[in-house]
Amino acid sequence: MVAPIAVADNLFRRKVVTVEKQSVLHDKSIVGSPVVHLVGMAVVLFAFWMILSGRTEVKFIVYGILTSVVTSWITYPLLLVPNKDGSKKFFVFGISLPKLLKYSLWLLWQLVLANIDVAKATTSQELDIDPKVVRFYFRSENPMAAVVLADSITLTPGTVTINVTDDGLFEIHALTKGAAAGVLDGSMQEQVAKLFGEKLDFAVAEGEG
Repeated sequence: MVAPIAVADNLFRRKVVTVEKQSVLHDKSIVGSPVVHLVGMAVVLFAFWMILSGRTEVKFIVYGILTSVVTSWITYPLLLVPNKDGSKKFFVFGISLPKLLKYSLWLLWQLVLANIDVAKATTSQELDIDPKVVRFYFRSENPMAAVVLADSITLTPGTVTINVTDDGLFEIHALTKGAAAGVLDGSMQEQVAKLFGEKLDFAVAEGEG
């Protein structure tokens, strides 16, 4: 009797997975088109497959297509993140490529400026640093916007994101006065909001550490 029960349980699990996959394609809470997301993932994975394999025989191309499609189909639900109230789901890679390129170039320039600022502060005869913790509020509907902002701040020399609360309060350790001013001027927050197509919701919090 064990084998039939195991088979029945396996069939039930497959039906549940099938229903979940079908519901993803018709889930109105997903921002953007699930079909576009899936096709985009499959194309990127297939291109990566071809680069790694370096083989152009038909069977390898077929393997690559099948692997890319199946992988995209299985992992897509795992790449959906809900907003705070759960009313919307965002695809983690659902970013416009032109906007991403523009933001990347802008961030690269900020890294250069920040490197110069930190280098000047740490190589001057009198160590010109003024470490402090600054705070600001940045709220976004897409959770990935907060993730990108926190990572961008940490990536920038002279600043480190030490905490982000559920209500959008960012706590940042800044090494120099210039680094603190750069965090609180709202320029990076504005660029991140543009990257995700959201309205800027930014405010400096009172008090410094």
